Amino acid sequence: MPLNRSAIGAVGDPVERTWTSTDSLLYAVAVGAGAEPLDELCFTTENSQGIDQRVLPTYGVLLAQGAGSVLRHIGSFNPAMLVHAEQSIELHRPLSPEGRVRVTGTLGDIQDKRTGALVVTEAAAVDAASGQPWFTTRSSVFIRGEGGFDAGAPSRPGVTEAVPVPERAADHRVVQATQPNQALLYRLCGDRNPLHSDPAFARRAGFDRPILHGLCTYGFAGRALLEALCDGDPDRFVSMSGRFTRPVVPGQTLETQIWVESATVARFRTMTADGTVVVDRGSCTHG
Repeated sequence: MPLNRSAIGAVGDPVERTWTSTDSLLYAVAVGAGAEPLDELCFTTENSQGIDQRVLPTYGVLLAQGAGSVLRHIGSFNPAMLVHAEQSIELHRPLSPEGRVRVTGTLGDIQDKRTGALVVTEAAAVDAASGQPWFTTRSSVFIRGEGGFDAGAPSRPGVTEAVPVPERAADHRVVQATQPNQALLYRLCGDRNPLHSDPAFARRAGFDRPILHGLCTYGFAGRALLEALCDGDPDRFVSMSGRFTRPVVPGQTLETQIWVESATVARFRTMTADGTVVVDRGSCTHG
């Protein structure tokens, strides 16, 4: 049955999400912080002398996932055919080590990409007590086999800008190693999709073995941007977007290449050691 395009614009019921200091610490380790145990202590510990606990800015994309239930409006599809395609986050203020937000999801668009459908959603998170905006995320998923319903329609933008990285040497390069058990760590943050842990499910989805969560790769790239552009200070991190172009296998090494365009804007892409680009058309704004 074709996806329900009349659902575009549907708004989901608000969802409350709470998190604790321990949740923030777990997320940081799950996206690679602390590989060097004495580095990034503000993200990986809560009781180090002279260091206040901070939160990685990309943790907001995980907190916003509760609003993904808006996808139920699009109809039925094979979940093994769904992959994360694009992701962005804009922070209206830094995340705190613990907190409570109310997240509302909106179904932004359903686009025909011939071999599949691109479904775009937005999630707006506000402080549950004060109602003040906290962060906004936009994401798209690609559902293979669900295309062909609107082949003549003009292409529309998804989440990322259709702007490639500059054709010059990168200004910064950050190399990070993922661990063979990285997906097993990240799933403890709440995303239990068996694509990232169950070999049989991964084979049904067309992969030789379980792959790393796209948002885990996104978290690694976010840490690279935070280090290179913000001197590790999350208060300076404003927004980030990127397109997932290839899967990462846990254990692969990532390199994030960053091009500075102005005092507050940079472009980036992330690739594996063999040169395969896994996050493309990346953009970051910072203070």
